[in-house]
Amino acid sequence: MFSTKTPPKPTFKSYLPPLQTDLKKTPQLPIKKLEARLLPGEIVVNEANFVRKCIGADSSQDDLWGKLICTNFKVSFVTHDSLPQQRFQCTHRLLGEHDIPLACVEQVVTVNDAKGKQKILGCNKKLKFNPTELILYCKDFRIARFRFDEAGPESAKKVCLAIAHYSHPADTQLLFGFEYVGTRFYSSSGERVNGVDPGGGLQTPLFDCSSDWDREIKRTGASEWRVCSINEDYLVSPSLPEFFVVPSSLADQDLKQYACYFNSQRIPLWCWNHSNGSALVRMSSITEPQQQRKLDQRICSAIIKSHPLRSDVLKTDLDKSLPNIQEIQTALVKLRQICVIDPFEESEEKWLSSMESSRWMEYVRAFLKHAVEVVYMLEGKQASVILQEEEDRDLSCVISSLVQVMCDTHCRSLTGFQGLVQKEWVMAGHRFLDRCNHLKKNDKEESPLFLLFLNCVWQLMEQNPAAFEFTEMYLIMLSDSMWVPVFSTFLFNCPRQRAEHSRDFALSKSISLGKDQSLRFPPVWDWSQQFSLKDQALFNNPLYVGKSAPCVHNGTVRTFAHRRSKKNYSSTLRGVPSVLRNGALGDHDTLTRRNSLMPRLRPDLAQLREQQESPAERFLQDWLSRPADPQGLLLPQLLPSHLPLWKLYFLRWVPEARIPHGGPATTFHKLSMLADEIEMLQNQLRQYKGGGTPALTPSVPRIDPSRMYFKAGSSPCESSPSPPEYLSSSFPFSPVGNLCRRSILGTPLSKFLNGAKIWLSTETLANESL
Repeated sequence: MFSTKTPPKPTFKSYLPPLQTDLKKTPQLPIKKLEARLLPGEIVVNEANFVRKCIGADSSQDDLWGKLICTNFKVSFVTHDSLPQQRFQCTHRLLGEHDIPLACVEQVVTVNDAKGKQKILGCNKKLKFNPTELILYCKDFRIARFRFDEAGPESAKKVCLAIAHYSHPADTQLLFGFEYVGTRFYSSSGERVNGVDPGGGLQTPLFDCSSDWDREIKRTGASEWRVCSINEDYLVSPSLPEFFVVPSSLADQDLKQYACYFNSQRIPLWCWNHSNGSALVRMSSITEPQQQRKLDQRICSAIIKSHPLRSDVLKTDLDKSLPNIQEIQTALVKLRQICVIDPFEESEEKWLSSMESSRWMEYVRAFLKHAVEVVYMLEGKQASVILQEEEDRDLSCVISSLVQVMCDTHCRSLTGFQGLVQKEWVMAGHRFLDRCNHLKKNDKEESPLFLLFLNCVWQLMEQNPAAFEFTEMYLIMLSDSMWVPVFSTFLFNCPRQRAEHSRDFALSKSISLGKDQSLRFPPVWDWSQQFSLKDQALFNNPLYVGKSAPCVHNGTVRTFAHRRSKKNYSSTLRGVPSVLRNGALGDHDTLTRRNSLMPRLRPDLAQLREQQESPAERFLQDWLSRPADPQGLLLPQLLPSHLPLWKLYFLRWVPEARIPHGGPATTFHKLSMLADEIEMLQNQLRQYKGGGTPALTPSVPRIDPSRMYFKAGSSPCESSPSPPEYLSSSFPFSPVGNLCRRSILGTPLSKFLNGAKIWLSTETLANESL
């Protein structure tokens, strides 16, 4: 019944490994731990797992889960998840995508939904409830929010207290920069292990030696001025640099004698020389009224002798002409409230009136206007100017820098601008430690003067886009670097303070300084510390016209210098006519408009008085009536309609203000590719002129020295690529993860401080309504 024939052998052969049936031997995929990327000298202080970072504005489905870590340098959120939408961000070498430096944290707010409590945490403050939510208000206008729904209550409380404590360092040497420099650049034996390039790739002068000042004297043609070294080891003035420039006719012995009569012994400092011989000088107030007239005569006489025409010296009192530091700080606080805290749904209708009430743009205009008046004295009157301020460390930094940016083309190049900031801010003793409030000890000393200066420079850049080698992205990155406390540029009040604190820190850590008299902190100008060369290309302006414009004609590269015409042209080239003042017309002025039935309005007497122009205003209007010259004098239009809000800085973190595929970034993309293509064609013409064959095919590798971020195709025949998907009006920043609406943030910060009733968070209110 059953066949005894042997069945045939199977012919199918499997090349797969046999199935593992033993569960104990099943290989487990390794789970990558969530760990913060630490810098040299950085340590983890506290952390909390299962923390949710709020991303979505209306729901929590896009939120990220991860670990919240507090170190002695930053607040770091580490996650395996990715952001819900494609975005672009510069890769910061010191900070991660979700990192916030502790120096950038303005307020730490904790929330408990169940008890309906909220509290602003400060240094050494106790927290009596377990937080369910953490909100960080940042000095760069960011707002970050974290939820602790799944985190342990004790770990959530500890990480909140750690962030509040370490964001309020008790001493300057507790700032992270000391540990970073001491660990990275010095070995345990005290020897240097990695040199610090003081000037970065551009060799920016630091003005900490006499040779830098000598070169600046020669560059500006200040032949009657000399480098003075009486303040070596800071023996004369604690806030002046060791080397500075004074009139040649003043002897060192006389300067030492005069120093005791000036505030903080800050004798007059030379800033810059005009090509006509006029000098820009800054000085502090004279503390001895009996010596006022005598010292004024001595100083003015020496400055007059340094002028080839022996012109008079004019003095301007900045304290009487400009807002003080407290008023500027108040204006920024109001501006922050309008831009990122108040909801757009309510502030949109009263946006312009709210901006005006903050007075920030009014102060920007006031500083620009005063700088124009000083330029008029230097160029129009050919007179030397003294900027006088009580301490000569705040307002004079802004005005002296703006004057040089307007007058000197060198200060509009990247290297020149960095040297200008180093000379007029860092070495001149601007109180960066106090004005940035790094220690958060005295809010009355905090003031955004450097941000105000950068905002004024942006206004000049906006009106003269081809005159600056750098972009507004560079200005923003420079401002943001104030909150990365590893750079000598923004960490101290004066050079002496840096030397003393770094010496004391080296002694406490047994670091042998060797030839260095103090720790060598990296300056912010070494941008390779923060960004790659590719990302640094965002700093380069594709429209920039340097000292001369290269042009290729018949295969030969020729250079044509830009010369300013003295002929007056139609004022429509530079904006409104000079006869228009506040929208009113003079008695003999008409607007030529055919068949116009508009009756002519006669202004009242008050308007006529306002229309009386000062000599500086006439000088400005006369200059504005001429065609623009990127390599000549730059003066700004001062009407409010010509001074817009710096949107990329103040609104970059606001989701409602973001315009996808729009804004200046799209123009920057097109111009960069155009400049790159022109440069490529010039290189090919040079090769052709030299007898070589230009590379016109994609197969030939391209030798590209272009400094543009966005590149053209490998050959001019290729069609220009479409703009990237990530381009938006907030490029290269992204508002994703930064929440600004009241429905999400709860009570605005101003109402916290005013003692308003605490609001419950949105999620609690939503749960109660179900």
